[in-house]
This record gives sequence, C-alpha cells and structure tokens, in this order.
Amino acid sequence: MAISLAIIVLLGIIIHQLFVKVKLPGFLGILFLGMAIGPYGLDWIDETILNLSEDLRKIALIIILLRAGLGLNRYALKMVGKPAVRLGFLPLIAEGFTIMLVAGYFLELSISEAGMLGFIVAAVSPAVIVPKMLSYMKSGKGEEKGIPAMILAGASIDDVVAITIFSSFAGIYTGEQLNIAGHLIVIPLSILTGILAGLTVSLSILYLFKKFKIRHTKKLLVILAMAIFLTSLEDILENIVPISSLLGVMVIGIIIMERKSSLAMELSARFEKVWVFAEIFLFFLVGMEVNFYLALDAGLIGTGLIFTGLIARSAGVWLSLIKTKLSSKEKGFCILAYSPKATVQAAIGSIPLTLGAPAGELILAIAVLSIIVTAPFGAISMNIAGKKVFRG
Repeated sequence: MAISLAIIVLLGIIIHQLFVKVKLPGFLGILFLGMAIGPYGLDWIDETILNLSEDLRKIALIIILLRAGLGLNRYALKMVGKPAVRLGFLPLIAEGFTIMLVAGYFLELSISEAGMLGFIVAAVSPAVIVPKMLSYMKSGKGEEKGIPAMILAGASIDDVVAITIFSSFAGIYTGEQLNIAGHLIVIPLSILTGILAGLTVSLSILYLFKKFKIRHTKKLLVILAMAIFLTSLEDILENIVPISSLLGVMVIGIIIMERKSSLAMELSARFEKVWVFAEIFLFFLVGMEVNFYLALDAGLIGTGLIFTGLIARSAGVWLSLIKTKLSSKEKGFCILAYSPKATVQAAIGSIPLTLGAPAGELILAIAVLSIIVTAPFGAISMNIAGKKVFRG
C-alpha cells in the first residue's frame, strides 16, 4: 500500500505539472493517470487502495466543500440567492427527464431504469466545478455579479436533487417507492436539515474554539473531523430523516466565514495547502473507477444520449438566468461550467447493476462514458471561456 501511495503522489504531481504547462487543467492529467494505472489499465495499485477509495474520495470532496464555504459570505449569497436556487433545480430536472424520455424510447428501458439512468448522468461534479470557481473567487474574477458564488451554491443543490430523484426511481424498481411526487417532498426537507446540521456543527466548533486555545492547524483538523462525522450522520439517519450532508459541510464554512472572517481566511489558506494532496487522490481515485472498456460498449448511442442531455441542461441554465443581469457571454460561461460530470457518476453508477436491473450494465457504461466525455470538455471549456468572459 505504501508503494502505491508513493506512485500516486509522484506520478500525480508530475502529470499535473505537465498538463498545466500545456495550458490544460492539471486534474485532467491525474484523472487520466488513474484510468491508465488503475485496475482497468496497467493495474499497478494495491487492492487496499481500491477498498479505501470511497472513503478517501469523500474526505477529498469534504475538503473542497469546506474551502467553498469558507470563500462565501452573506453578501455573495444574498446577491445570487434566487438564481442559485433555480440553477440547483431547473438544469438538473431538464437534463434528467430528457435523458429518461430519450433512453426509454431508443433503448427501450423501463420507466424506473430510464429514470435511474437520467439522474445518474444529470448530476454535475462539485469536484470539477468547485476548485475552478474558487480560483476565480480568489482572483476576484466574476465577483461583481457573483457568478462563481452562484455556480457553487447551485451545484451543491443540484447534487441533492439528483441523488434524491435517482433514489426515487431506484425505489420504484425495487418496489419500495411507488409515488415519485411524494418522494420529491424529501428534497426541500433534505436541504433544510442539511443547513440546520451544518449550522449546529459550525456553532459547536466556534464555541469549542472560544473555550479552548487551539492552534490553527489543529482547528483545521477539528473542522475536517466534524465534517466527516456530519457526512456519516447522513448514512446513519437515512431511514429516519433525510440530510443533505454535503450541503451541511459547505454551511460549516459559510457560518465560520460569517462569524469569524479572520479565522475563515486563515483556515482557507491552510485548506488550500491540504487540497494539493487531496486533489491528487480525489481525481486519481475517480479515474481509477472508470472502466473505459465498458464505456466503449455505450458507443455512439451513449454519446448521443449524453449530449442530448447537455442540450436540455443548457436550456435549463439559460432559463434559470433569464431574470439576472448577466450578459449572453456570462450565461454561456455558466452553461459550460455546469456541464462536467465525475464524482456522482463514479459513486452511484453501479447501483442499478447491484439491484439486478436488466439494463444495469448499460447504465453503468453510459455513466462511465459521461465522465470521460464531459469532465475534460467542461474543464477545458471553463478555462477558455473564463479567460474571455472574465478579462483582467
């Protein structure tokens, strides 16, 4: 295992630098590295890493969301409130149901299978979007209209909605859930409980810091540990009360920023250093999950389905931003920023197969293909469009 960790870190740093040097996002190189030397490639990685993959990816995602929260403030959230909420719902629903209808017709899938496919593919990737938006916020680009903050907030809601609707269709398949409309009520409840959980944890953390003198490095570890406990709470209480734990993690950062801005800036700088390490593992492990042989099986039909969904998502983003003061170029940037998939697809793409769905293997193949197609496309287009839209 130690040798595998050394290989991941050394090759990850080298390939990250090479991609940055040729003006490509560094994480793409790490993603491709995971595909190349993971179990579906050269198979250089110890099986222990494979077994820990889900937990390591979750920790890395928590670090991203904490950084995102620490970079947001009340003013930014107030400025982008309604558009961010619309972005959290409309594009996802437009894409998910479009893929569901098209897949049901052309691939002859059942309603439940087509629904699972639609909302696996539709979820955007915080892992791809958040770091780029944070870099724009750090440099002050797009801040005048709050574009990065709006995309950050919308993306966090997007995943909550996607996973909830996916769970509804999975429930229909297993016979546990018969009423989609009733299940959709869970979405606002999940968002509300996530916010309340994040608020409770953050206030507890601030009280602890007030009572005890703790070094900033230890404060970072306390926050990270509490955030991990919060995400674990979602699994423990899933049959009792729904909690959007990842949204709650972002709220922890937001509250700390609101109550102790100087502490938030200090912690943000430290989390930025931790992210250097976490980024390598997150994207390597996501790449490691990608079975590109399986993706080839999805072929042209799968590619067409993915781009049809992206067209519907684009229309949803445009509708969400109609009442804003954003220019056409800025709206176009938001459309591109909302295109990449990775983390959710890697996490839940195999669930229909484990449920015994006849189309489970096809669903997994299209989920994998969506990562290969949209993660590079979204990341590169965000870079190019960002330079044109956010000049200076």
